[in-house]
Amino acid sequence: MTSSTRQMVLLDAADLARVREVPMFHHMDGDVAAAVLAGALPKRWERGVGVIGQGDPADAFYVILEGWVKLYRLLPDGSEAVVSVMTAGESFAEAVTFIGGRFPVAADTVTECRLLRIEASTLRAAMKADGRVAIALLASIAHHTETLSEQVELIKALAAPQRVADFLVGNARRTLGAAATGRVSLKLPYDKALIARRLGMTPESFSRALATLRGRGVTVSRDAVEIASLSRLEGFSRETGDAG
Repeated sequence: MTSSTRQMVLLDAADLARVREVPMFHHMDGDVAAAVLAGALPKRWERGVGVIGQGDPADAFYVILEGWVKLYRLLPDGSEAVVSVMTAGESFAEAVTFIGGRFPVAADTVTECRLLRIEASTLRAAMKADGRVAIALLASIAHHTETLSEQVELIKALAAPQRVADFLVGNARRTLGAAATGRVSLKLPYDKALIARRLGMTPESFSRALATLRGRGVTVSRDAVEIASLSRLEGFSRETGDAG
């Protein structure tokens, strides 16, 4: 792990603001957050590096300050089942870190990242000292459960083109802000094969969905995306239909 990271830096105001976006820390008082973050230092990771391994001891959890991280399970045939792809302002592995045991999933960086590692011993000590940490942890677990339920519902309820449209709209909102409505330009945050797996489809189905979305004003060239009307694409993504 040491060889995969770059020089450590201290948390600055921007990093603290990003930490505040994480559900566990969003409503946490400053003194309580300081206790949980005691000794935590952000580190920069290269793309394609394993952060945690499936079955490794759950000795820490992570806050993403920059970049994207893939959570997945290794299947008996050697393939990967993508559980989630997370980005800045999100956290992973806090529940299992508190409980102890071993990580049920693996996590790899899919872009260059800056991650904040928070040790299990620090989390448990903060929780023992202040019950508000337990409440914050429950809020984080509830958020992760809700997000997973939404992902399952998305796959079951929406056809492939709508799933891709929903993904593009979400990425545009995250990149450009909630006020964006008309023509927008953006880049895919990570490679198309991983996006396809994240959305529960094959690369071929993903390509067909992109072709269908041309009729909805979406043009994709490599990782560059042009959307003629973000509000119209958002409306399409919310239409009901048979999943496929």
